[in-house]
Amino acid sequence: MKSKHLVLMAFCCLMSCNSPSPKSLFNGRDLDGWHVDVPEMDKDPNAINPFIIRDGLLVSLGKPQGHLITDAVYSNFRLEVEYRFAGEPGNCGVLVFASTPRSLYDMFPKSIEVQMMHKNAGDFWCIVQDISTDNMEERRGPKKDWGITEGKLRRIKNLTDGSEKPLGEWNSMTIECLNNEIKVWVNGDLVNHGYNATANSGQIALQAEGAEVEFRKVFLTPITSLTP
Repeated sequence: MKSKHLVLMAFCCLMSCNSPSPKSLFNGRDLDGWHVDVPEMDKDPNAINPFIIRDGLLVSLGKPQGHLITDAVYSNFRLEVEYRFAGEPGNCGVLVFASTPRSLYDMFPKSIEVQMMHKNAGDFWCIVQDISTDNMEERRGPKKDWGITEGKLRRIKNLTDGSEKPLGEWNSMTIECLNNEIKVWVNGDLVNHGYNATANSGQIALQAEGAEVEFRKVFLTPITSLTP
């Protein structure tokens, strides 16, 4: 019996050693670990930075439009984000596998976007990267019009309706990126599942895309396999 207890304790220790803890990508004080890419700030010295810290929250003011991008590159991770629209609902998103800046419309980095737009949370948008899902023609449109650049069908609709909470309440979004596969949950509902992505690593970006959005949680947990 004693040997069984020892084996169980060793197994639990091994599991603990191989189960990384979530790491907050936002320290609640400043934008350390991130950099801003807002084209308008290049052109107009008076343009404001649309990404600010307010009352301990990371806030995207929505305008001028652009991105807040991690300095680090990530692969095989689970990203947990809690957000809400601070005023009028609108558009925003989380970009994964981000790389070359301003690759689309001189604004968006090469990436796959997980949409946060009100009533469309969980949609995929292909931004000079691509991904496959089940029922692609039903969710993306005619195959002949698919593409990853300007003028092409780049949106892949999510799987559910009604997963978002009422305006003013906090939403939880979990994005799991493992190899070339992406799964997305909104408030516990599986809302999208893509595979055969044309990238499997990159930076993470938050958007300023018209609407003010508050973030109170941006946690990343590496996904690692159990090794003996």
